Amino acid sequence: MLILGNAMNMEVVSSESVDLIVTSPPYPMIEMWDEMLAQQSSSVKKALEKGDGLNAFEMMHQLLDLVWKEVYRVLKVGGFACINIGDATRTINGNFVLYPNHMRILKSALELGFSALPCILWRKQTNAPNKFMGSGMLPAGAYVTLEHEYILILRKGPKRVFKKEEDKKIRRESAIFWEERNRWYSDVWFDVKGTPQALNDKESRLRSAAYPFEVAYRLINMYSAKGDTVLDPFLGTGTTTAAAIASGRNSIGYEIDPSLKNIIGRIKDVIVDSSKQLIRKRLAKHMEFVVHRLKTKGGFKYDNEYYGFPVITAQEKELIFNDPVNITQPGAGMFEVDYSDKPQSEFCKNWSVELKENKLDFISQSFRRNVAEKNSVQMELF
Repeated sequence: MLILGNAMNMEVVSSESVDLIVTSPPYPMIEMWDEMLAQQSSSVKKALEKGDGLNAFEMMHQLLDLVWKEVYRVLKVGGFACINIGDATRTINGNFVLYPNHMRILKSALELGFSALPCILWRKQTNAPNKFMGSGMLPAGAYVTLEHEYILILRKGPKRVFKKEEDKKIRRESAIFWEERNRWYSDVWFDVKGTPQALNDKESRLRSAAYPFEVAYRLINMYSAKGDTVLDPFLGTGTTTAAAIASGRNSIGYEIDPSLKNIIGRIKDVIVDSSKQLIRKRLAKHMEFVVHRLKTKGGFKYDNEYYGFPVITAQEKELIFNDPVNITQPGAGMFEVDYSDKPQSEFCKNWSVELKENKLDFISQSFRRNVAEKNSVQMELF
């Protein structure tokens, strides 16, 4: 559900009704968001005009503090808030300074009552030869470049408990692959790049602070279960909503800029096919992993109950992906999605026969092609 409005007041969202927050707010002290933040506080504009960077930085964050307060209210006990934020560098009155946005948001979150968990560094390196700032090769006036952003991982209250058997089953079916776990739960992400978003024009993308689909998709699968509700208080072009649909989760998004409404609405035109492609890519990558492991380390102890292919752990035995099969728009700012409860048939085989040693090279090549084909179009629209 899309709500056009300011997330400083999310009164239509009940307290403790949301399972997960995934968002990327406007970054204070990045010039492209000066005007938007100044429109909400004349003090921000005055501080910038005076060249008072520290006060402008603090007042921008005081605006965001109102959103984090609402985030804490609507989040269930045991729920997570994942906040993608980059620090800022800026020269004011000839003075080049770092503004530590991640530290200021973390301070606010802890004061609200959140528990801070190990964060993720999203490495966004550039290979541009002129990326270094300052005097370059001459000491001591050069500055290191910021080539990472933070993904803060916050939890409200104690660890979430799945008590009902139905909830436990949904949790098992929401599992991720062992090899995905090893990449996704690393504290540094090197493999997620900021890719072009074909759906959105350049101006809208800049204005919305859009992050790659893969960031939202991973976080949703890491910190929620199917059927959970994910909220993004800074929805932008709808990346979090798209990732929630692809993951079988419900979503709520707040967006203050009404000009982005039509862009968000176009998600319905592409998300079904894109989600199916993404699911098949994950399955193909798992089978490529299976073949490689069989060739290098030997057999597996467990088989998945739906697909029949080998998996490393017992926790993956009930993992299943649900294809979205139809999406409708019952009202303004609303999507309704139907999902299949069947596993993807092309991956349901007698794998004990298929994975004979004399077939491994052929199978590996076919899955490698499958992954490459899906890579060419996988979620670039978001």
